[in-house]
Amino acid sequence: MEETVDKIVQWLQQQVQETGVNGLLVGVSGGLDSAVVAHLIKRAVPDHSLGVIMPCKSNPTDINHAQDVSESCEINTVTVDLTETHQVLYNGIQQQVRQKGEWQEANDQLADANLRARLRMSTLYTLATNYNYLVVGTDNAAEWYTGYFTKYGDGGVDILPIVEFTKQEVREMASYLGVPEQIIDKKPSADLWEGQTDEAEMGTTYDIIDAYLQGQEIPEADKETIEKLHKRTEHKRNGAKHFVIKG
Repeated sequence: MEETVDKIVQWLQQQVQETGVNGLLVGVSGGLDSAVVAHLIKRAVPDHSLGVIMPCKSNPTDINHAQDVSESCEINTVTVDLTETHQVLYNGIQQQVRQKGEWQEANDQLADANLRARLRMSTLYTLATNYNYLVVGTDNAAEWYTGYFTKYGDGGVDILPIVEFTKQEVREMASYLGVPEQIIDKKPSADLWEGQTDEAEMGTTYDIIDAYLQGQEIPEADKETIEKLHKRTEHKRNGAKHFVIKG
């Protein structure tokens, strides 16, 4: 694990050097993946790393955990509360569409959640411009393969240091780095709505996805779920399609 962490840190330092930026920043949610990335960027650029805490109708426990992460790796932090911004923007959008009689109630929860993720992305890039930093993503291998991230939200980043690692490997990395135990042991959640958990939303577990990615046998129902998620979210990994004039 020491060798793995050293390689990631060196890679992060290389990205800073190659792009000519001053440092690195990450959104710290209080979850496992962002905690690991916060520790990694602090090691890579100790004096030019930033953790950004962005509550948005968030569970107070997650905010406390985000602060615990910041203290555990002694990273410089800034907190930007997006609750009011989200409410004003979302209510404004709703009002305009409702007047036309075209608001889709069935999509309300997802639209609300995705706007939170995209406001956080915008906040990170505003800060990145100010500091001349790169925005560092937190997706692991399971999330990347299944497309469990918001397009142009938490998927809108410059670099992805842990995207090749399974959730279990990230958990082991967290223990090595000194991430607080209460964060390592908590149920994964993107804090999209009250009571939301990653595994309930995906319809399978990280352990099963990890096993699938490692070529192990898993129940057929889970295999179908994972492959369906992968196919449905291909557009997230490939970016926008563009028209090509055939000569």
